[in-house]
Amino acid sequence: MVGTALDAGNSTPLERDAQLINARDHQVRPGDIAVGVIIGRSSEFFDFFVFAIASVLVFPSVIFPYVDALTGTLYAFALFALAFIARPIGALAFIWIDRKHGRGVKLTAAMFLLGGSTAAIAFVPSHAQAGAWAVILLALFRIGQGFALGGTWDGLPALLSLNAPAGRRGWFAMIPQLGAPVGLFVAAAVFAYLLSALSTADFLDWGWRFPFFVAFVINVVALFARLRLISTPGFKQLFESRELQPSSLSALVREEGGTVVLGAFAPLASFALFHLVTVFPLSWFVLTSGEPPVRFLVIELVGAFVCLIAVTLSGVIADRVGRRTLLGVSAALIAAYSGFAPQLLGRGAAGEWTYMMLGFVLLGLSFGQSSGAVNGSFSPRHRYTGAGTTATASWFIGAAFAPLAALWLASTFGLMSVGAYLLSGALCTLAALALNRDWARKHPRQMAQ
Repeated sequence: MVGTALDAGNSTPLERDAQLINARDHQVRPGDIAVGVIIGRSSEFFDFFVFAIASVLVFPSVIFPYVDALTGTLYAFALFALAFIARPIGALAFIWIDRKHGRGVKLTAAMFLLGGSTAAIAFVPSHAQAGAWAVILLALFRIGQGFALGGTWDGLPALLSLNAPAGRRGWFAMIPQLGAPVGLFVAAAVFAYLLSALSTADFLDWGWRFPFFVAFVINVVALFARLRLISTPGFKQLFESRELQPSSLSALVREEGGTVVLGAFAPLASFALFHLVTVFPLSWFVLTSGEPPVRFLVIELVGAFVCLIAVTLSGVIADRVGRRTLLGVSAALIAAYSGFAPQLLGRGAAGEWTYMMLGFVLLGLSFGQSSGAVNGSFSPRHRYTGAGTTATASWFIGAAFAPLAALWLASTFGLMSVGAYLLSGALCTLAALALNRDWARKHPRQMAQ
């Protein structure tokens, strides 16, 4: 058994050495995979939210001081979107690395690039110090983050789902999604502490840089946690037995492009809502309330905890009623929420709390089951690459421009227009789920693989 794992074609001398180090325990239990998934996703989402919060609290003043606060925030959200544009390009490059050198090499390179790009942001000079170079450097490092994220797909979520016990697929599908509320909670807590402990001048001068250093440290810890798992012979054997090997993107698109499209659109309701309860409300509060941002960060801390509970509940509910049913009902509820909730942000503290708590409950229930919603539709040959590709495409379509679009719509047409934007995502999810159900009826044999 060990010899088979160590002699696998998709392996490098570096990976084989790591496998020998970890060969004392040949068993990789679902619990081990779950821990690796949670650590890895939490680190990625922490990076994500650190930049998102800084786009509201820091960059308009430090990088774009030559424009008004609204325009500066819109510019910062445009830079925020660059990572989602670079991510598909990074995914292409890292698919090649995966196929040629193994997923261990790919993951190491991606995580160090992600951590290095994140840490480099901490050294970006202000516009007062470097002029336009401040904007250029921040943009380049943000592109580096996105390029690296294209290579952080390690197949762990797909492996976890495929090895879930009968009747527990919903529970195991939600485990990777726990990283989002955990990452948000830690990022919001760090910024809330810095804002409370430092003067505004000190925070904007050097305090805001600290979370980016923390992100680098967390990335290193996450890298070693994931490498230790994927380098075990047992892990290698699980991947091979499940045919979770990288395939070429051209073959994937040519043979199963329709499934990629459905997989990209199926989670749009939750991905659109994702930014409309985490990033956009903070920007609206800062720009319109005139109050210290710490108060709203506290709301986000509570909301992250509520979301964590809702994500967990999504696993229980999905195993009772089915993942597709829960996703469909959640999308319908998000559509209803879009009709009245955004206006609550303009109605004081009570409205803000209502908007945020309802939003985080719906986000947890929908986002908790959005990971790989149609991955079972891929043939075994393309399941590994298909799962990573649909995730990348979903984030680009549903999340890349959501903060920018929502803030522009709200500032131009009012908060009601944000609801219309959210409604479009919910309708896309309902349509994709309906099409995927029809596809499943026509291809029952492939679905059973």
